[in-house]
Amino acid sequence: MEKFSAYRDPGTGIQPFLTPVPPLGSEIIAKVTLPLRLLLGIIRTTLVLSLALLYVLVVRGVCLVFFPIPPLRQFAEQIFTYLLGRTALLILGFLWILPEQFNRKRGRGARASEAWNVKAGDIIVSNWSSWIEIVWLAIQYNPVFVIPIPATVPETLSNSLPSTPVTHTPGRRTGTGSANIQVQPRMSTAQTPITGFKEISLLSMINFTGRVPMPDSMISSLEDIRSRSTRPVVVFPECTTSNGRGLLRFAEVFYQTIPVKGYQVFIMSIRYDPPTPLSPTLTHTIPYNSLNPLPHLFWLCTSLSPAEMSIRLLAPSDSPGNQLFMASEILADYTGDDQLSETCASLIAQMGKLKRMGMGWEDKTRFFEFYKLKANK
Repeated sequence: MEKFSAYRDPGTGIQPFLTPVPPLGSEIIAKVTLPLRLLLGIIRTTLVLSLALLYVLVVRGVCLVFFPIPPLRQFAEQIFTYLLGRTALLILGFLWILPEQFNRKRGRGARASEAWNVKAGDIIVSNWSSWIEIVWLAIQYNPVFVIPIPATVPETLSNSLPSTPVTHTPGRRTGTGSANIQVQPRMSTAQTPITGFKEISLLSMINFTGRVPMPDSMISSLEDIRSRSTRPVVVFPECTTSNGRGLLRFAEVFYQTIPVKGYQVFIMSIRYDPPTPLSPTLTHTIPYNSLNPLPHLFWLCTSLSPAEMSIRLLAPSDSPGNQLFMASEILADYTGDDQLSETCASLIAQMGKLKRMGMGWEDKTRFFEFYKLKANK
């Protein structure tokens, strides 16, 4: 959509916030199968919502019986979360999910398969494109989910000051057609400090997918949450979802030098297959005002083909939590204050073969303002 061309990343030309659409040319198949897919969507969505209700009743209700015995309660929650979550993913079409190990050294220098031994207080870092990886992380590790809390709301389009315009011009330089569309220069968005985090439940985290951080009075430092947690903590340094075509600018959320001491850092990357006429995109970048992400769930349930996602787990021996980690290999030109955030961004980009972008969650805040203006016209 050329009207959103101002929100291309200037360095890569990627539009990270628009919903991916299937290629043109096969609409006839989608139209013919629409009645069947709608019926399938209703049935699947009803089943998934039933599982979500059962999750609330069992995990957030019945498991309270074990409250006096925290280890037993946590074990029961993990078992039920796995059973219900994996069943939900199976209904969505994820027949199998096979993560692969990523080693920074290839060939003879590569190590054998290393298990992720994730413990309480450890941190899991990942890129973020959908609520589906949240469900997968929940069934695998039963972690604590946190959302970042910024110091202020980023400057909006109406009150921002002029700065360097985008230099990338999409389209062919022919002087006609789409190539001649004059794109209003997008003002670069300064990075907004993240002052803390807020711990939220699994269902609240799913509902937050696609949204952007907002200031909140109820915040804690990541170290406070991590140190008192009886489970691992999941952090998404992008702070919001993209459409998976690149890696958004990581916020400085750790302020941690490496190698990390006192806990382990586990790093993963995730990518989804592009959409087809019979299979909508699995990514979820634009949230719904209410019941988010229920409409996205429904359209995923109309798919007639198995769903697939690619998950890569960094070998623990290559993690910045390893005391033998060579920071100089990644941070040679880095001059910032958060070595861990920069290292995670570099490793995730390498693992997922993703281009790093200069745009961050602050740009998505502006994008939402522009998107709503266009939607209301």
